[in-house]
Amino acid sequence: MADEDAQREALLDAIENVAARLATEKSHLTELDSAIGDADHGANMDRGFAAVVEEVEGVDDASVAEITKTVGVTLVSTVGGASGPLYGGSIMSASGELEEGITAETAVAFAEAYLEKVQDRGDAQVGAKTMVDALTPAVHTFKKSIEQDDLDPLEALAKAVDAAERGARFTTPIRAKKGRASYLGWRSVGHRDPGATSTLFILETLLATAEDHLDGGVERDAVAPTTPDETPDTDGDRVDGEGTDAEGG
Repeated sequence: MADEDAQREALLDAIENVAARLATEKSHLTELDSAIGDADHGANMDRGFAAVVEEVEGVDDASVAEITKTVGVTLVSTVGGASGPLYGGSIMSASGELEEGITAETAVAFAEAYLEKVQDRGDAQVGAKTMVDALTPAVHTFKKSIEQDDLDPLEALAKAVDAAERGARFTTPIRAKKGRASYLGWRSVGHRDPGATSTLFILETLLATAEDHLDGGVERDAVAPTTPDETPDTDGDRVDGEGTDAEGG
């Protein structure tokens, strides 16, 4: 996608579609967060992205980097709990990678910068039962698909969505090690992490939007190079429930 206007139009459509998807999934995300968190993740994400849609309405000449930064700023100011700084602050920090527009290279750079900021702010790694469990394999798969497998960005994004789906599913049998869910200990086992789930929903929506704009259909049969070991954690001790909640609840 070389034309700046086309990139802006695709980005604004993606924002609107993500907001609509999160509004649709609000009750589902709330149900997931009710089991192991504050029961507010669905409402937080819905409120935040609804505000983003209003904020970017009428944007005619902003660059994709400026629009992306606006998304982050708006989420920080409207989303409560840990989700604001985790989602919004990380998007703000990564938006600078899109100064040259959206290309395969800048998209990889944005994804890597976003993951790094989420990990830093949430102090979470794969296996802690957080959004990182879906985000990490998705970003690594996207990068590998473009840089090593030489796939086009749409195919790479499709494979990243597959990796995220497996990562989100992986959170169900493991015990939480971060955030409020970690206080439940083994009682957190058997529940899918809401932050990993909303991350998957966002990626699925970005893929659907990209397919619409690029008029493409792709196979979704990737094998994520960093798919977590799906063996549940057997450590009986609660691990670090302090600090920022990386689950995004």
